[in-house]
Amino acid sequence: MTGRLPLLAGALLLLAACGPRRNPLAEWLPSKNYDPRRPQIIVLHHTAEKSFERSLELLQTRNDGGPVSAHYLIGTDGRTAQLVSEDFQAWHAGSGAWGPFRDLNAISIGIELDNVGTEPFPEVQIQALLALLKDITARQYRIPPHLVLGHADVDPIRKVDPNPHFPWKRLAAEGFGLWPDETLEDPPPGFDPWLALRRIGYPLWDQAATLRAFHIHYRATEKGDLDDQDRRILFNLEKKVQQYHPPRSPQRKK
Repeated sequence: MTGRLPLLAGALLLLAACGPRRNPLAEWLPSKNYDPRRPQIIVLHHTAEKSFERSLELLQTRNDGGPVSAHYLIGTDGRTAQLVSEDFQAWHAGSGAWGPFRDLNAISIGIELDNVGTEPFPEVQIQALLALLKDITARQYRIPPHLVLGHADVDPIRKVDPNPHFPWKRLAAEGFGLWPDETLEDPPPGFDPWLALRRIGYPLWDQAATLRAFHIHYRATEKGDLDDQDRRILFNLEKKVQQYHPPRSPQRKK
């Protein structure tokens, strides 16, 4: 019997370590009224590595910038691995921001796609991604289409992923991500494209970097100045975003 006591004590310690973190300064009087973490954004990445195994190794350890991780990793053959529970934050979005959101790791799900950074994404990989997105959004989160984003969108100064080969139009047709209509109208006089970028969600810390990120997502290129087609796309996208977040009517004074 005495020989089992150390094993029992070890098991209890393990259960305590896996349970909720409790503050020793307070009496634990739990309430049942709480929810787990509810992600509001999905951020897509490419790994910029040469293999699934190398990407997995880095996401389980660190890269040259320190420890990194993601919730999921999808290989070029469609293999899908989960590295972090959706109930916890992974370290994938760094210093990114989107609209009013700043601590993106705390409110996002990160999905890494095995890709060296310059190549197209195989069909089987995109099929696996779509299946995963459908699963994530169907279960509980109610993440709206315009909040499926690229790493470059949320961190345009430092990031360019997923690369311009990524099929954003295809994803939008499946209900994930934002994409302009086929027929675009000219914006009205006085239309401010930079204000439209901000209203869509883009951070404007560096306008050149933001324009590059916008072009990667919507023009399949990292180059180019802001032109009339960009203005048409932004005018169209801004209206789409307003469908999800309509302007509030001013409240009447009592």
